[in-house]
Amino acid sequence: MRVLSIDTALAACSVALLDTSPDRVIGRASLPMDRGHAEALLPMIDQVVGGAAGLQTVDRLVVTTGPGSFTGIRVGLSAARALSLASQKPLIGVTTLIALVAPALATGDGRAVGAAIDARHGRVFFQIFAPSGLGLVPARVLTVNEAARMAGDGAIRLVGTGAPLVLEAARVNHEIVPESFWPDPVWLARLGAAAPIPERLPRPVYLRPADVTKPTNPSEVARA
Repeated sequence: MRVLSIDTALAACSVALLDTSPDRVIGRASLPMDRGHAEALLPMIDQVVGGAAGLQTVDRLVVTTGPGSFTGIRVGLSAARALSLASQKPLIGVTTLIALVAPALATGDGRAVGAAIDARHGRVFFQIFAPSGLGLVPARVLTVNEAARMAGDGAIRLVGTGAPLVLEAARVNHEIVPESFWPDPVWLARLGAAAPIPERLPRPVYLRPADVTKPTNPSEVARA
């Protein structure tokens, strides 16, 4: 089975094409970026799969659904849905938190893994996973101090862009897993290959309202 993975939820744009029998990476591309995912993504997909003809060899697609950047999440989901519709191939959604912890859990040492994504303003998107991969608590938005308390007194491993923030606030010497700030697109493809095909298209996981200010109504200003 060939699986195409797409991740634009955080400060990177990543794509991978995996053949699961055997586990062979056909192609991958990843670029760190805070903005510009929409412009970079489609050429990157074209490069990895080899154009429209290559897309027809893909058996399923997988995309990160968030939490993360509002714009990035929408870019990835929109592109993945369009490609799924065009190719008539199933689309799997995986949360960014699960995608982050998967490589660490696979090479684990029996410790839990905490996924922390910097949500700005002293907050993180946070979830802790048991060594088995089971989520021990629901994904939520917490202050850094709340996340540090939730991590507990036992040293755990941390992944994600918010990991240094949680480590700094903790009283315990947790370990940050190297090179774990953004999802690995190959591991994302593996997760998509193992997941059941959903009945509906994946939806974005924001966990909080958009961080924007509503424009002032000019008529209200005039009446003030």
